[in-house]
Amino acid sequence: MRRAARMILTVSLLSGVLLFSTLTMAMADDECEGLLPMALQSALAAATAAEASGLNNNMWATIVNRDGVVCAVAFSGANRGAQWPGSRVISAQKANTANAFSLDSSSFTGGSGQPAGLALSTANLYSAVNPGGSLYGLQHSNPVNPAVAYAGNPENYGQANDPMVGRRIGGVNVFGGALGLYAKGHILVGGLGVSGDTSCADHNIAWRTRHLLGLDHMAASGSLPAVPGPASLFAGDAPHPDNIIFDIVPNPNGGTGNSASGFGHPKCLNTGNPAALPAVQP
Repeated sequence: MRRAARMILTVSLLSGVLLFSTLTMAMADDECEGLLPMALQSALAAATAAEASGLNNNMWATIVNRDGVVCAVAFSGANRGAQWPGSRVISAQKANTANAFSLDSSSFTGGSGQPAGLALSTANLYSAVNPGGSLYGLQHSNPVNPAVAYAGNPENYGQANDPMVGRRIGGVNVFGGALGLYAKGHILVGGLGVSGDTSCADHNIAWRTRHLLGLDHMAASGSLPAVPGPASLFAGDAPHPDNIIFDIVPNPNGGTGNSASGFGHPKCLNTGNPAALPAVQP
């Protein structure tokens, strides 16, 4: 399958450091083969511990595959009530958005499309969807499927048998917290969404989680050019192509602030430094 991707990860603890190397995870067009929710949970917990910006809350995370099918749902706290309950569905909505509006090189056909792909985080969508923005109204498309979002026994939320797993959640979210997932070869295999804190902290924790999962293969590698994103194209941040951009200034006419790049995001309470996040991998 063109979009099928495999990677090897192992989750182990060594002197308190979380290492990932030999756990097989596969994502396919219409299913999630062998994706173990424990890999997501372990990466999310490590990323949450490493990022102290925002409110320093515990978090929810969801992974969807390229078709928007939920592969895994996890939380970082001691139980499902240790983080905002409402953030479970938001994390899934975010994951769907990042997958739905990112591309890889397979999008380029007959002179149209993106030769190296195009990565859009949900943080990159904020300014574009506000009134006067080039994507105004996007947030009202692709609604969440409530029959999937609220199905089943809440005791299973965040577990391997979370009722969202194996089903399409839908939804569009337009603030920080979600990223496209790029396997080796710069192949887009799905999206990751994180929610539970300020939108800026959500973005940073999602970034760290993606990096720990080894699904940020976006840097130039041999004959493969780097996967571009708004931060690398318009903010000079090549190591973080789909990073959050803080370039919004007040609008002299009132209303929504102006973003120089058109992809800006407002700063949040106790905003972390996006330049300190790990660089994407080749």
